[in-house]
Amino acid sequence: MASRIQIALIAGTLFLLGVGLTLYKAFSLGFPLLPGEYREVWTIESKVSFTPTRDQPVQVDLTLPQPLAGWVLLEEHFASSGFGFTVAEEGNTRQARWTRQSMEDSTTLYYKLQAYRPSNQELGDMPATPGAKPLLENDQATAMERLIGKLREQSADTDTFVALLVTEFNKESQDLDAQFLLGTFEESPEEVMLAVLASADIPAHQIKGIRLEDGRRRQTLSSLLEFHNGDRWVVIDPVSANIGMPANFFVWQRGNDALLAVAGGSDSTLQFALVSNSLPAKAVIGMEQRAHEYALLDFSIYALPVEQQGVFKGLMLIPVAALVVVIMRLIVGLKTSGTFMPILIALAFLQTQLLTGLVLFITLVGVGLWIRSFLSHMNLLLVSRISAVIIVVIFMMATTAILSYKFGVDRALTVTFFPTIILSWTIERMSILWEEEGFREVFKQGGGSLVVAVLSYLVMTNSMVEHLTFNFPELTLSLLAVILLLGKYTGYRLSELYRFRDLDKQQ
Repeated sequence: MASRIQIALIAGTLFLLGVGLTLYKAFSLGFPLLPGEYREVWTIESKVSFTPTRDQPVQVDLTLPQPLAGWVLLEEHFASSGFGFTVAEEGNTRQARWTRQSMEDSTTLYYKLQAYRPSNQELGDMPATPGAKPLLENDQATAMERLIGKLREQSADTDTFVALLVTEFNKESQDLDAQFLLGTFEESPEEVMLAVLASADIPAHQIKGIRLEDGRRRQTLSSLLEFHNGDRWVVIDPVSANIGMPANFFVWQRGNDALLAVAGGSDSTLQFALVSNSLPAKAVIGMEQRAHEYALLDFSIYALPVEQQGVFKGLMLIPVAALVVVIMRLIVGLKTSGTFMPILIALAFLQTQLLTGLVLFITLVGVGLWIRSFLSHMNLLLVSRISAVIIVVIFMMATTAILSYKFGVDRALTVTFFPTIILSWTIERMSILWEEEGFREVFKQGGGSLVVAVLSYLVMTNSMVEHLTFNFPELTLSLLAVILLLGKYTGYRLSELYRFRDLDKQQ
């Protein structure tokens, strides 16, 4: 059988398989085909890790979140293999409890929830009871009184008192009393602030939650402060002193109670993995409720832990970028520096944003080529030369990051997302190309790489593409089919039609 027929059959099968699975999930399982049908739904997975104490019963209590500040909880899932498991409710508090008679090896327990925020709402009222005043040594009590007296003299009401307290604790040149209290308390700065507020008879407590950032792994809890000003409860950021609930903050617990308690174990940690899905709440609920009905869902990305979901959310965009590279090289005829260098550059642009990434890439490669030209005069061996270029590139990246931080250009700190080894090889290849072919060929391949990288970035950041690649990963089979068919293309490239345009005029 001719290779063309084989490729056609394989490509046709893959294309139909990908499209067929997509249509099945869309019409049978209720997955939305269009991204405009969704609300932003967050999947949050908590991981409780600990080392058990030998020959002792184990009990792990995790406080579960309540739907506060406008958040709506869709579904919850618990992983408790080998453990007894219950959910206890006491008043407005819910706790997940894992128990086991004994165990030897370190283990991890999982709790996953899906939530979205249709509206911003107040946290609601609760009794305004001042916290218990801390037990202080004489010198601590004196420093506390002086600090409270100073803040009251400088403030007009409770709101400005708390704002001045937060600002004082976060200044570089702190008041001596504030500096002394922070140094003598073993607790976190938030706990010290609560101690000051309790001593000042101001009701206050912590709000524990998660700052939402798509794709974050090993995220830890963050804290806000909430105080009562005599009329209502007010939320304040303990670092920036901003008033109000941040839009990207998921409230897990309101109050100072412990979130996690582990009996019969040590070295316990609580971490979170986050991913944002472009899926409507109705579809999410239907998907979770019917997961036992449809075996296909067991093989979807949603069946993976949230930490891996965030990884695959980026990986599934690479085949789309590969299709862009194939089209631009085989159909259009653009030259690039390496086959998949543009994809790596586009992935870096996803983190740095386009304009910042372009400036950083051109700067790094330009300076790297100048340094490489200097090294070429030293007649170094290839291995030493490449190693030297790698070290120089890393030094330039570190210098760029430090200078951008000093001058307050935070966006340039994302220079670390550029692939260091690939940048070094690009500089080496372009310098050799410059020596053999001249600047014009370097400009063609370097410019072609940037053009393809920009196009790949624009396609990868398209909301429709992001939605389809994550929710319908089987479409990758259809992309593979198209790439296989393009691999048999032997006709003229668009650049060649322009190149030979004068021959057409002579006929």
